[in-house]
Amino acid sequence: MKKTLFLLLPLAALLWSACSNGETYADQRKRENGAIRQYLNDSSVTVISERQFFDQDTMTDVSKNEFVLLESSGIYLQIVEKGCGEKIKDGETATVLCRFTERNLLTDSIIATNNILYFSALVDKMSVTNTSGTFTASFDPTSSVMYQVYGRSSGSTQVPNGWLSPLPYIKVGRPLSAESLACASSYPPPRAPMRPRCRSIRVSTISPTSAEDNMQLQN
Repeated sequence: MKKTLFLLLPLAALLWSACSNGETYADQRKRENGAIRQYLNDSSVTVISERQFFDQDTMTDVSKNEFVLLESSGIYLQIVEKGCGEKIKDGETATVLCRFTERNLLTDSIIATNNILYFSALVDKMSVTNTSGTFTASFDPTSSVMYQVYGRSSGSTQVPNGWLSPLPYIKVGRPLSAESLACASSYPPPRAPMRPRCRSIRVSTISPTSAEDNMQLQN
């Protein structure tokens, strides 16, 4: 079964950088993890456990700037709007359309974005599949700024884990209003079975290779 949804992903990313003279991989990880800790501190992030996260029905309290630490991946996740409708079921494949802004926390600079007027007619498109609770995805090379930036030279269409980590917890539904659809205004509504109208899905993630991903899904 296939369905189409929309994902807005303003994201700040901490990218792997080339090692300087004498810097080992461990040194590099230490430097990047230090940048994440500094970001968490500067942004007054409240880190909660996965147990608390599940006790809160897999939601985070945005008023407290809560992020849950996903121990298995080291990713910090914040869900701002979970959405409505249904989760992507086991065996389903979804076409996901994305708006994003990627930042490097080490330099506090934008690396890549399609969330600007220049790219108003282009959304990053990826195909997401749920296989027994494991989500995998690939970018469409014909419609992806991320692919142009990172995958074009190698031909890789792999989607970063930070983009996939919220998918087990969110629900897919149609936008509640034109305001919710603003980030997808240039893209025609999909011709698919109607789903419940709901607010845009918004999430954020923080990890060593992608220090903050904020997502918004619309169908």
